[in-house]
Amino acid sequence: MKGALRCLPSATAAGPIPPATENLSYSMLLPGGAYCAGLAREAVRPLVNRHGLGELCETAVLAASELVSAAYRFTPDREMVLRVRWRFDALRIVLYDQHPAHPAPDEADACRERRSRSMWLLAAAVEAHGGDWGLAPVLTPGGGTKSWALLHR
Repeated sequence: MKGALRCLPSATAAGPIPPATENLSYSMLLPGGAYCAGLAREAVRPLVNRHGLGELCETAVLAASELVSAAYRFTPDREMVLRVRWRFDALRIVLYDQHPAHPAPDEADACRERRSRSMWLLAAAVEAHGGDWGLAPVLTPGGGTKSWALLHR
């Protein structure tokens, strides 16, 4: 084993990584109850502020709450995943829910339209901030919906 460990870097004590915009990346599983919109608001506010994105905080909190509320209205009492990330110069708030797949394309389109109309407050807030939002089916056998809000500084 002579010389085998020479290429390894010396070990140094690594301290905690301080919160920064570039390392904002969190995911949380929400149980799907009506109270989850409040949980999302309570979780997103300190994350966004702590990572230096205070100017996006109110819109981000509203977006998370609206995404969770819409998911609950269309798929009550089913688990959902909320992701909050900074990627490609934008704050991305993404929600995955378990909305069942519709058997016919026209049913899926009608459901998507109803859901889009129900997210009018999200649309107004995000667009006023120069962002974008949307929803799309998750391509899994059981269905599901991915909805998101994208906010720029």
